[in-house]
Amino acid sequence: MNKTISWSKVVLVAIVAVYMFYYITSLSDWHFVDNVNLIFHEAGHVVFGFFGEFIKILGGTLMQIIIPSVFSLYFYRKEDYFSASLLLFWLSQNFFNISVYAGDAIKMELPLLGGDSVYHDWNYILSSLNILRFTDQVASFMYIIGWIILIFAIIYSLKFSFRPNDAI
Repeated sequence: MNKTISWSKVVLVAIVAVYMFYYITSLSDWHFVDNVNLIFHEAGHVVFGFFGEFIKILGGTLMQIIIPSVFSLYFYRKEDYFSASLLLFWLSQNFFNISVYAGDAIKMELPLLGGDSVYHDWNYILSSLNILRFTDQVASFMYIIGWIILIFAIIYSLKFSFRPNDAI
């Protein structure tokens, strides 16, 4: 079957990809999308709060991964593969964001919602697992996962920018 390209999708992918590269080069800055992720992060503490202290603290990060994954899976199941792959950009962005937070587990220099009276999630998580000394490796792992997902997002969202001629 002949396929044609949807230039509007290609332009959208290009815009999102450029933003992601900007985001990656300015990880220490706060971005608008971080506000959105913060809402889901904080909701994760509430949602997972019923499962004990450790899961409650981990729940913020879990929710940052779960929400974009669920949206992506929803579109995938609807066979809207372009939207599903486009949402992988959001998932990758969350992994980059998590890498910054996890990487701050020892120094604890990032400002926290609630100030000094609240847990630093990743300090608590890594300390509880007795792996605080591996903070840099955990942060690097999250960063690498972010890149892997970003590469898939670019490849597949471009791939699904092509559509059958009869779908025009």
